[in-house]
Amino acid sequence: MTWSEMEPLLEQACWDTLYMVGWSAVIAVVGGLPLGVLLVLTDRGGVLQNVVVNKVIGQIVNIARSMPFIILMVALISFTRAIVGTTIGPEAAIVPLAIGAIPFYARLVETSVREVDGGLVEAVQAMGGSTWTVVRKVLLPESLPALISSATTTIVALIGYSAMAGTVGAGGLGDLAVRYGYLRFETKLMWITVAILAVVIAIIQFAGDLAARGLSHRGRSSAAPRLIPRGGPSRAGKPASAPEPEAAPAEIELVEPTKVP
Repeated sequence: MTWSEMEPLLEQACWDTLYMVGWSAVIAVVGGLPLGVLLVLTDRGGVLQNVVVNKVIGQIVNIARSMPFIILMVALISFTRAIVGTTIGPEAAIVPLAIGAIPFYARLVETSVREVDGGLVEAVQAMGGSTWTVVRKVLLPESLPALISSATTTIVALIGYSAMAGTVGAGGLGDLAVRYGYLRFETKLMWITVAILAVVIAIIQFAGDLAARGLSHRGRSSAAPRLIPRGGPSRAGKPASAPEPEAAPAEIELVEPTKVP
């Protein structure tokens, strides 16, 4: 097979793979992020401690993660047909890819969020912060670099899953490698497909690592949060005088960290 014959096949296969992986990754992040945070919140000592709910969600995630992807695709044939109207092609592959990736990413999110310092959570709660405030102001911002790395790992895994999905008619680079590289003994095309997959994975991993590293450095360049009396610091940099015995205690507010240029 000449390059002029392989080029259109490779181009279409690349677009199919990117289409499947892109949409599956978006759905996995949207579904896995709140699921992973909920696993942390409902665990023992969590803000929403509920052992029963935590165990139920944890078991569902474990079962979904333990199922081989090829079996998951077969088990979801009826569901896939009901959602997209077909069981072949890139659109059909998105359904099992996303369902398989959601619990995978949820566990990575759980691990990332658990690394957040519990003292920050306690400080926000002591100042009357709600659960949503804890999640939005502490858990997600503090674990953002790890969440980016987890998303990168999930996308790389999805590329491998998409190649597997190609063996059952989903299209993409996996389908091209099997139909032409294996069944028609086009070894050259198969190795080109392998090289393309390796380059795509390397680019995604590099971009994810770069983003996570940049967010981590930006977080370390910020000053630590400080508590000051409402109304601002005292003049001339001097400590504020103690209130009179009959005066009400000063209210405390959390000041956002100052960015270091």
